[in-house]
Amino acid sequence: MKLEVIIGLETHIQLKTKSKLFCGCSNHESNTPNANVCPVCVGHPGTLPVPNEQAVRWAVLLGLALGGEITPHSKFDRKHYFYPDLPKAYQISQFDLPIMHDGSIDLDVPGEDKPVTIRIERLHLEEDAAKNIHGDDGKSYVDFNRGGTPLCEIVSRPDISSAAQAKAYMQELRIIARTLGVSDGNMEKGHLRCDVNISLRPEGEEVLYTKTEIKNVNSFKAVERVIEYEIKRQTHLWEAGNPPSVLTTRGWNDAKQITEEQRVKEDAADYRYFPEPDIPPMDLRDMATDAKRRLPELPRAKRKRFVEEYGFKIGDVRMMVDDPKLAEFTEQAMSELAAWLTAKPELDDENILEYRKKLAKLTAGWLLNKLMGLLGERKGDIRTMKVNPENFAEFITMIADGKLTGRRGLEVLGKMLETGGDPSNIVEDLGAQRLDDVTALATIVETVIEENSSEVERYRGGETKLIKFFVGQVMKASRGNADPQTSEKILKDKLK
Repeated sequence: MKLEVIIGLETHIQLKTKSKLFCGCSNHESNTPNANVCPVCVGHPGTLPVPNEQAVRWAVLLGLALGGEITPHSKFDRKHYFYPDLPKAYQISQFDLPIMHDGSIDLDVPGEDKPVTIRIERLHLEEDAAKNIHGDDGKSYVDFNRGGTPLCEIVSRPDISSAAQAKAYMQELRIIARTLGVSDGNMEKGHLRCDVNISLRPEGEEVLYTKTEIKNVNSFKAVERVIEYEIKRQTHLWEAGNPPSVLTTRGWNDAKQITEEQRVKEDAADYRYFPEPDIPPMDLRDMATDAKRRLPELPRAKRKRFVEEYGFKIGDVRMMVDDPKLAEFTEQAMSELAAWLTAKPELDDENILEYRKKLAKLTAGWLLNKLMGLLGERKGDIRTMKVNPENFAEFITMIADGKLTGRRGLEVLGKMLETGGDPSNIVEDLGAQRLDDVTALATIVETVIEENSSEVERYRGGETKLIKFFVGQVMKASRGNADPQTSEKILKDKLK
């Protein structure tokens, strides 16, 4: 019997508002337990929650970015359950009138030929629970700093059919949230986590069988491993004639690389939802209209444009767009390079096209490999680095024109990171010989030819492979400042 995999994800994205969802406590992380708390956070009797308007606006914006319909009149509800990290014994969430419903996103999944559309059932806003800490002394403690922080819960339809699709879906949600500026989406800090719902069914059937939920998966790698493990586990159950028949909740044991049963899963009736009496319903129509005007270019559209407009490869574009600040830096640099190209009257339309391709290749290579590599070595960040797009674009033109070699370019780029200086000035400060002057380079070539007379005779006798030897001698004589291509052209002319 061939089995089909059915996966749905419930994803929680923590919004980075200044304050929490229903009180004025700071929403910023603190290393001191219970530093950002108040009577509302810890559920003291008589306290009244007041919704954070920014959180509601961001939830509406995120809902629109996910292609959904904003509910004109939405409301909050009480979701009842008891747990030590929930002192009120209920969570303020949303039940039947969420912020958004009926959305979808299109994914380009690595290894799959066609885009995949994942439908999104709903997006609702809710407060996060506190955090339980289990100490080495055998006691458990509760840190309420996280309690009350605003979460957007995004519930997908069961349209995901593989671990690769699930990972791509999660990554796209993170990129969208970062592009909108509503969340940092750092999974290692708990800003983004998900519950995985997975079931199997015989291929060709339409009915959905009993699912298993794996709670609080907090890394892309773990999402993949959870799904791969559950597919194997549930396949064995089916093959033994004992497929899952009871809704259960499991947890991921990263040390053992297995899922472990935690409890029998509740359904909606167990939570005894009813409207939150202390918060009136919300009219979201004006917010939705305003959010539509503010919606920026979304990641998938930006990736497509970067490929078509700038000529980048899709693999490079994925890396650029994954970080909105890196995408912005790239775009500004390419704008500077476009202006530089228009100032070169000697290039005709065909040559400009070729030059654009060359600049795109150089920009991607030096930006993603060299500059990001140097930043990583220095533990730097593109948001605070001293290299600006204008100077980086000038640096790329110097590489393109042969004014800088690869080795010298790395040295100059390192100095740009340290000082924020203009690359032309840095080259002069380094005492580098500006060998964009063909006459100066020709002088070095003539010296190399004079000093290697036997190799010259062999070259003229037909050993044309020796051209590489001569280029190497020119590079050595110029201390790496000569452009290899220009050197080779001059050498061939002189050696005729």
